[in-house]
Amino acid sequence: MVERISDAEHEIMEVLWQEAPLTATDVADRVSEARGWTLQTVKTLLSRLAAKAVIGTERDGRRFLYSPLVERDSYLAGVSRKFVDRLFGGKVTPLVAHLAESDQLSDDDIKEIEELLRDLKR
Repeated sequence: MVERISDAEHEIMEVLWQEAPLTATDVADRVSEARGWTLQTVKTLLSRLAAKAVIGTERDGRRFLYSPLVERDSYLAGVSRKFVDRLFGGKVTPLVAHLAESDQLSDDDIKEIEELLRDLKR
């Protein structure tokens, strides 16, 4: 399992999962409007992700290209498992029950869960 990444680092990862390799400037261009981050902030986040071995770097002349070393689905599976383990003793049913009891499941959510369960039974 990869070391946990912060919300800010996760936003950088989402950009790289969509398209890679990218330069720091490319990443900054994609997140700066929504987040207001400077190029230096993006470079700091990229450095942290590289230190955590979540992204790799490749020199391209005077700049670096950044690419994810961890697939999005793999990362989300690990984070989800840790969340369920930590808060719900490794069981998914209490999580779903909690969401249902706190009215956080829409009718569409319930329909999708029912369809997923039907598919899993097949």
